[in-house]
Amino acid sequence: MQITVERDVFKLAQVFTISRGSRTEAQVLTVRITDGGVTGWGECVPYARYDETLESVTAQIAALPASLTRAALYDLLPAGAARNAVDCALWDLEAKQSGKRVWELAGLPAPGPEITAYTLSLGQPADMEAQAAKNAFRPLLKIKLGTPDDMPRLEAVRRGAPRSTIIVDANEGWSAAVYADLAPHLIRLGVALVEQPLLASEDDALIGMDRPVPVCADESCHDRSSLPHLAGKYDVVNIKLDKTGGLTEALALRDAALAQGFKVMVGCMVGSSLAMAPATLVAQGAMVTDLDGPLLLAEDRDTPLSFDDAGVHPPEPGLWG
Repeated sequence: MQITVERDVFKLAQVFTISRGSRTEAQVLTVRITDGGVTGWGECVPYARYDETLESVTAQIAALPASLTRAALYDLLPAGAARNAVDCALWDLEAKQSGKRVWELAGLPAPGPEITAYTLSLGQPADMEAQAAKNAFRPLLKIKLGTPDDMPRLEAVRRGAPRSTIIVDANEGWSAAVYADLAPHLIRLGVALVEQPLLASEDDALIGMDRPVPVCADESCHDRSSLPHLAGKYDVVNIKLDKTGGLTEALALRDAALAQGFKVMVGCMVGSSLAMAPATLVAQGAMVTDLDGPLLLAEDRDTPLSFDDAGVHPPEPGLWG
């Protein structure tokens, strides 16, 4: 078994801004695992918020033994980007070796398309209104907020896309006071979900706070070990494979979260169709699917995911799984 990791760069269609900064490209790591002449692959997006860099994640993967299984992987790497790429590559390898699709190997029903959110970059209200108007045909828009001056932005997006459902991602950018001030206006503006309003380290403030719309844990939820800390604070958990450390844990987290009464959102970092492909399996029946990474790119993998009025479709075998 041979494991290789390469850095790939995909240009974005436009500058993408959140409360933590802006970017013009997506830098990802592509892992390939070859065994018996068959190669499986996976992608991850190291994230500075979780103290990950391209170099640190590459080093984690390079230190793995030459032969491993998905079960053994969970004792070798923690939840995070490195384990994600390797786990997904092992799933793809097994699918190609067996002649079956990953969903069959995982005992899942055949997947179908899911409506996905489309993310509007953080900007001045006039710019965000223009973005919203351009994308008003989309049924679900996600707004990147996270500043003390977000009400004009929210109002602007609603003017630009009066019929779209809106979800809001504050990226830990609000204080408890700012969130409490904004909360009563969310219903009025048709907001269906608020994602991570407070810092993960300060989210105890959500206990007992009025939640007029569902509140979703993102930075506060990584894998199943996060769930005991979320009760009473959140209504929904955002499952991202770069946080869970792969498809294996993502499926387990989904089942555990639903069993404990949480609803599920399936999200992504800004990556290519290869990164989104395994997540489409987790997203089946989710309250919110947010797998728009490829829609934000100016370039993608050779066999990209298909997006149409029905949503994001599961991958073709030529891409993954």
